[in-house]
Amino acid sequence: MVALLVGSVGCGSSRAASDHTRIVVFAAASLQKAFTILGQEFERTHPGTEVVTSFGGSDSLATQILQGAPADVFASADEAVMDRVAGAHRVDHPVVFAANQLEIAVSPGNPKHIATLGDLTRAGIRLALCAPTVPCGAAAKKVFTAAGLQPHPVTLESNVTAVLTKVELGEVDAGLVYHTDVLAAAGKVQGIPFAGSAAATNRYEIGAIVPNDHLDVAREFIEFVLDHRKVLVDAGFQEP
Repeated sequence: MVALLVGSVGCGSSRAASDHTRIVVFAAASLQKAFTILGQEFERTHPGTEVVTSFGGSDSLATQILQGAPADVFASADEAVMDRVAGAHRVDHPVVFAANQLEIAVSPGNPKHIATLGDLTRAGIRLALCAPTVPCGAAAKKVFTAAGLQPHPVTLESNVTAVLTKVELGEVDAGLVYHTDVLAAAGKVQGIPFAGSAAATNRYEIGAIVPNDHLDVAREFIEFVLDHRKVLVDAGFQEP
């Protein structure tokens, strides 16, 4: 379980409690556990500030931002997706703050005896992957290509949480998710590390959306995330 933050924050906001500010954070689905904790702790240490989090596939969130969705902060699971938003001049100096690797998720007990990436291509194995446009799907494509393997997924999902759910419900035999997702599933799935996963390490970036009526608070939140990476490490993320 991820430990709650303790202690005071030296650069806490001086904003009066009566001055209510609401920021909306769009974040990759794999960040849900860690960013929920960070958002709650930011509210506690910044009286008068409300953090509203919206989680989903990074590609979908980026599209929403480019279409004018009211977001203040964007945390992407992939640098290429963030580059799309930055290319449209909609994000303020994004920075890398975490990294993640893929892991095979199977039902507890591993009934299909899956041990390697190659096992996912066996006849009869029902495999779930993220769609290629989603960071976890792009990473999956990279590791299969590097291994010279051709997967035949029975479903392509819009985000990594959907892939994990398919495995949890027994609708598929295996899925490629992030290491952090296996940890967050807390025994509902079994994780199987595989050779070659490091070839597709995802680097997560975060930045403030512009224009932004709450740019100062958005930047404060980003600094808070950078200063409290232990929450991310405890959730299974790697230091960038």
